[in-house]
Amino acid sequence: MPVITLYWDELEKMVGVERDKILERLPMLGCDIERVDDECIDVEFFPNRPDLYSIEGVARALRGFLDIELGYVEYKVMDGNWKIYVDEKVRQVRPRIVGCVVREISVNEELLRSIIQIQEDLHWTIGRNRRKMAIGIHDLDKVNFPLRYTAVTSDFSFVPLDFKEEMSVKEILERHPKGKEYRHILENSELYPMIIDSKDEAISFPPIINAEKTRVKEGTSGFFVDVTGFDENVDRALRILTAMFIDRGGVVEGVEVVYPEKVEKTPDMSPEKLRIRRSEVSSLLGFELADEDLKLALGRMRYGFSLDGDEIEVVVPPYRADVMHEWDVIEDIAIGYGYEKIHPRYPRTAGIGKEHEWNVVREMLREIMIGLGFTEVITFTLTNERVMYSFVNRRGERWKDYIPLMHPITEDHTILRTSLLPKLIEVIKFNKHEPMPQRIFEAGDVVVAGENKLMLAGCSTHPRANFSEVRSVVQAIMHELDLSWEAEESDDDLFLKGRRADIVVKGKKAGVFGEIHPEVLERFEIKMPVVGFEIYVSELFDTGFLL
Repeated sequence: MPVITLYWDELEKMVGVERDKILERLPMLGCDIERVDDECIDVEFFPNRPDLYSIEGVARALRGFLDIELGYVEYKVMDGNWKIYVDEKVRQVRPRIVGCVVREISVNEELLRSIIQIQEDLHWTIGRNRRKMAIGIHDLDKVNFPLRYTAVTSDFSFVPLDFKEEMSVKEILERHPKGKEYRHILENSELYPMIIDSKDEAISFPPIINAEKTRVKEGTSGFFVDVTGFDENVDRALRILTAMFIDRGGVVEGVEVVYPEKVEKTPDMSPEKLRIRRSEVSSLLGFELADEDLKLALGRMRYGFSLDGDEIEVVVPPYRADVMHEWDVIEDIAIGYGYEKIHPRYPRTAGIGKEHEWNVVREMLREIMIGLGFTEVITFTLTNERVMYSFVNRRGERWKDYIPLMHPITEDHTILRTSLLPKLIEVIKFNKHEPMPQRIFEAGDVVVAGENKLMLAGCSTHPRANFSEVRSVVQAIMHELDLSWEAEESDDDLFLKGRRADIVVKGKKAGVFGEIHPEVLERFEIKMPVVGFEIYVSELFDTGFLL
């Protein structure tokens, strides 16, 4: 989750209260305070509130939450004679572009720092690491309108940001740090998106790098902002940036985007309106709010509203990219009212709880593994196809073998894990600089073919790690579980052929172990031998274990 650095002198001035009050109330807005010192505070915000990824957004929210400035504020976009013409050929590569012009704003160190911070955090979250959305911010005085959003070949050249010599698109992707980092987004493309001004000079190569000629620096007095991508996150990002610049005192003018078949005026800062029933609010919160409490809660969260009997019409600020359902507003009502005011109470229905049998098994497995000298780790349930399949020589079919996420936040977290061993190998990769030997294990859930299963996995790495070691570990585990088992030849290519075996209990495969294949280790950048095992604990239930 994004961690935002907020400097006290600027934050206190923008909010209008002392830091002690901010420290007291800020966590109740929905965040974790990571670090506090005399100069600044580091705050971790949830990914569902990208409007809080800048000091301007945090100050705006705090002014409402602290009753300094309640309710909805209209963000006006002025008319401007700025145009972007979109070529048909770019729409097959990166089809959407929006933009705005910001005037009467002076860039100082604080604003420049805030621009860099929110740009990177929006890229990482709603931009899916620039794949879905990317932002370019330019010195307005260096941009010659009208602009063309077009597609070029790899020999097209310009001077990219942080360089002095002209480079072709091909050279940028091969040599420029940003080109090397993000070239995977445009891999296998024959054409590349480019924003070109009326002097036929490139100002941006989205989503890779801007041109050096439009660099924003201290003293810049106006911006042109472009946002390119594929879906509604392009518009969401521009609305957040527009609100930020208006909060800074800038005047925002709209840009016309001229497609072959239509013309769009951006940004669109008109608010969305939702209708919510008060009975629904009471049902979800568990109690009924008085009119004054309801009005204050909505005002603190910067909503506009009107009450009409059981119905509430809510005006949602345009920068709130997270409000997609009535329940999102009801959650904000609870935050504005104050979670600390909501008193817990015992449920009316009595119930008797007991520990789930899987947790009983987990505790037993932990005791066994710790007794064998292994250290427990807990890895993320979310992973990706590379780690779970291609890196470990395994194959999986979407929906049949693994479950993809509908809206993943990053490319590293796109599916639910189906195995624990690849995640343990990844842990070793990140800790390969630590002292050897390393012996780690995890007992946890995986999701295979839409079904939750319990699994135990372990890894050992040191210069003399071998098949005999991991077999003895498996033997010890099965002995402690009082299970008879056999080792049969395995075809799992995660392991080295001839040094791998399946664990078979009562004629049914219940796991696998062996020496990790050198190709797998190379992909994880591990130079030390690694051995590992997986035991499908759920399968042992089916064989009569613990039943």
